[in-house]
Amino acid sequence: MPRSSSSSIPSNLLAGERRALQLLVVDDDATQRSLITVAAKQAGHEVTVAASVSEAISKLRAARFDCVTLDLVLEDGDGIDVLREMAGAKFGGSVIVISGMDAQRRSAARSFARSVGIELQSLPKPLDLAALRISLANLGKAAMGLPAMHTWGGVQADAIVERHRA
Repeated sequence: MPRSSSSSIPSNLLAGERRALQLLVVDDDATQRSLITVAAKQAGHEVTVAASVSEAISKLRAARFDCVTLDLVLEDGDGIDVLREMAGAKFGGSVIVISGMDAQRRSAARSFARSVGIELQSLPKPLDLAALRISLANLGKAAMGLPAMHTWGGVQADAIVERHRA
Protein backbone atom coordinates (compact mmCIF):
# COMPACT_ATOMS: atom_id res chain seq x y z
CA MET A 1 0.00 0.00 0.00
CA PRO A 2 1.56 3.36 -0.97
CA ARG A 3 2.34 5.78 1.80
CA SER A 4 0.42 9.02 1.77
CA SER A 5 2.54 12.15 1.99
CA SER A 6 0.32 13.31 4.83
CA SER A 7 0.91 10.15 6.87
CA SER A 8 2.43 10.69 10.30
CA ILE A 9 4.16 7.30 10.26
CA PRO A 10 7.89 7.66 9.52
CA SER A 11 8.96 5.80 6.38
CA ASN A 12 11.60 3.84 8.30
CA LEU A 13 8.86 2.27 10.42
CA LEU A 14 6.95 1.21 7.34
CA ALA A 15 10.06 -0.57 6.14
CA GLY A 16 10.44 -2.32 9.51
CA GLU A 17 13.66 -0.52 10.39
CA ARG A 18 14.69 0.33 13.92
CA ARG A 19 16.65 3.25 15.27
CA ALA A 20 20.20 2.24 16.16
CA LEU A 21 21.11 3.20 19.71
CA GLN A 22 24.47 4.71 20.61
CA LEU A 23 25.47 2.35 23.43
CA LEU A 24 28.32 2.60 25.95
CA VAL A 25 29.21 -0.74 27.53
CA VAL A 26 31.02 -0.32 30.88
CA ASP A 27 32.39 -3.55 32.36
CA ASP A 28 35.86 -4.57 33.53
CA ASP A 29 35.24 -8.21 32.53
CA ALA A 30 36.31 -8.70 28.90
CA THR A 31 33.95 -11.66 28.42
CA GLN A 32 30.93 -9.66 29.62
CA ARG A 33 31.91 -6.67 27.45
CA SER A 34 32.18 -8.98 24.47
CA LEU A 35 28.80 -10.69 25.09
CA ILE A 36 27.00 -7.37 25.49
CA THR A 37 28.78 -5.88 22.48
CA VAL A 38 27.98 -8.81 20.18
CA ALA A 39 24.31 -8.89 21.25
CA ALA A 40 23.93 -5.13 20.76
CA LYS A 41 25.69 -5.10 17.38
CA GLN A 42 23.58 -8.03 16.17
CA ALA A 43 20.53 -5.93 17.05
CA GLY A 44 21.94 -3.10 14.89
CA HIS A 45 23.23 -0.78 17.60
CA GLU A 46 26.48 1.22 17.64
CA VAL A 47 28.73 0.18 20.54
CA THR A 48 31.57 1.88 22.41
CA VAL A 49 33.28 0.04 25.28
CA ALA A 50 34.93 1.14 28.52
CA ALA A 51 36.73 -1.18 30.95
CA SER A 52 36.95 1.20 33.93
CA VAL A 53 35.29 4.10 35.73
CA SER A 54 37.88 6.55 34.41
CA GLU A 55 37.52 5.31 30.83
CA ALA A 56 33.72 5.45 31.07
CA ILE A 57 33.79 9.02 32.38
CA SER A 58 36.17 10.05 29.62
CA LYS A 59 33.95 8.52 26.93
CA LEU A 60 30.79 10.04 28.45
CA ARG A 61 32.43 13.47 28.32
CA ALA A 62 33.51 12.99 24.68
CA ALA A 63 30.33 11.63 23.07
CA ARG A 64 26.56 11.37 23.41
CA PHE A 65 25.03 7.98 24.22
CA ASP A 66 21.41 6.83 24.21
CA CYS A 67 22.12 4.05 26.68
CA VAL A 68 24.86 2.88 29.03
CA THR A 69 25.17 -0.70 30.26
CA LEU A 70 26.97 -0.48 33.57
CA ASP A 71 28.60 -2.99 35.89
CA LEU A 72 28.44 -1.86 39.53
CA VAL A 73 31.84 -3.20 40.58
CA LEU A 74 34.78 -2.04 38.48
CA GLU A 75 38.50 -2.35 39.16
CA ASP A 76 39.05 1.39 39.70
CA GLY A 77 35.80 2.26 41.45
CA ASP A 78 32.09 1.76 41.63
CA GLY A 79 29.37 2.07 39.01
CA ILE A 80 27.78 4.67 41.29
CA ASP A 81 30.78 6.91 40.48
CA VAL A 82 29.81 6.69 36.80
CA LEU A 83 26.16 7.45 37.67
CA ARG A 84 27.28 10.54 39.64
CA GLU A 85 29.22 11.78 36.62
CA MET A 86 26.24 11.13 34.37
CA ALA A 87 23.95 13.05 36.73
CA GLY A 88 26.36 15.99 36.81
CA ALA A 89 26.42 16.02 33.00
CA LYS A 90 22.60 15.85 32.85
CA PHE A 91 22.71 12.51 30.99
CA GLY A 92 19.40 12.09 29.17
CA GLY A 93 19.65 8.45 28.14
CA SER A 94 18.88 5.20 29.88
CA VAL A 95 21.08 2.97 32.00
CA ILE A 96 20.98 -0.80 32.24
CA VAL A 97 22.90 -2.03 35.26
CA ILE A 98 24.29 -5.49 34.54
CA SER A 99 25.81 -6.75 37.74
CA GLY A 100 26.54 -9.87 39.72
CA MET A 101 25.75 -7.96 42.91
CA ASP A 102 22.71 -9.02 44.89
CA ALA A 103 19.25 -7.58 44.28
CA GLN A 104 19.59 -5.23 47.27
CA ARG A 105 22.69 -3.56 45.79
CA ARG A 106 21.08 -3.29 42.34
CA SER A 107 17.98 -1.80 43.97
CA ALA A 108 20.11 0.75 45.83
CA ALA A 109 21.73 1.77 42.52
CA ARG A 110 18.26 2.15 40.97
CA SER A 111 17.13 4.32 43.89
CA PHE A 112 20.22 6.51 43.61
CA ALA A 113 19.72 6.86 39.84
CA ARG A 114 16.09 7.89 40.31
CA SER A 115 17.12 10.47 42.91
CA VAL A 116 19.37 12.16 40.33
CA GLY A 117 16.91 11.84 37.43
CA ILE A 118 18.39 8.88 35.56
CA GLU A 119 16.19 6.10 34.17
CA LEU A 120 17.72 2.78 35.23
CA GLN A 121 16.92 -0.87 34.59
CA SER A 122 18.73 -3.77 36.19
CA LEU A 123 19.75 -7.20 34.90
CA PRO A 124 21.68 -9.78 36.95
CA LYS A 125 24.78 -11.70 35.95
CA PRO A 126 25.03 -14.21 34.49
CA LEU A 127 23.46 -12.09 31.79
CA ASP A 128 20.29 -13.28 30.08
CA LEU A 129 20.97 -12.12 26.51
CA ALA A 130 17.27 -12.34 25.60
CA ALA A 131 16.44 -9.92 28.43
CA LEU A 132 19.19 -7.55 27.24
CA ARG A 133 17.89 -7.67 23.66
CA ILE A 134 14.38 -6.92 24.89
CA SER A 135 15.57 -3.97 26.95
CA LEU A 136 17.53 -2.55 24.02
CA ALA A 137 14.59 -3.07 21.63
CA ASN A 138 12.27 -1.22 24.00
CA LEU A 139 14.77 1.63 24.37
CA GLY A 140 15.05 1.86 20.59
CA LYS A 141 11.27 2.05 20.28
CA ALA A 142 11.06 4.68 23.01
CA ALA A 143 13.71 6.74 21.18
CA MET A 144 11.39 6.77 18.15
CA GLY A 145 8.38 7.75 20.27
CA LEU A 146 6.76 4.32 20.05
CA PRO A 147 5.28 2.25 22.89
CA ALA A 148 7.94 0.16 24.62
CA MET A 149 6.34 -3.27 24.38
CA HIS A 150 8.50 -5.87 22.71
CA THR A 151 8.70 -9.63 22.84
CA TRP A 152 11.69 -11.88 22.33
CA GLY A 153 11.11 -15.55 21.73
CA GLY A 154 7.49 -15.22 22.82
CA VAL A 155 8.38 -13.66 26.18
CA GLN A 156 7.07 -10.19 26.96
CA ALA A 157 9.72 -7.70 28.01
CA ASP A 158 7.75 -6.40 30.97
CA ALA A 159 7.69 -9.84 32.58
CA ILE A 160 11.48 -10.26 32.33
CA VAL A 161 12.31 -6.75 33.46
CA GLU A 162 9.92 -6.98 36.43
CA ARG A 163 11.44 -10.33 37.46
CA HIS A 164 14.87 -8.71 37.67
CA ARG A 165 13.79 -5.54 39.45
CA ALA A 166 13.45 -7.34 42.78
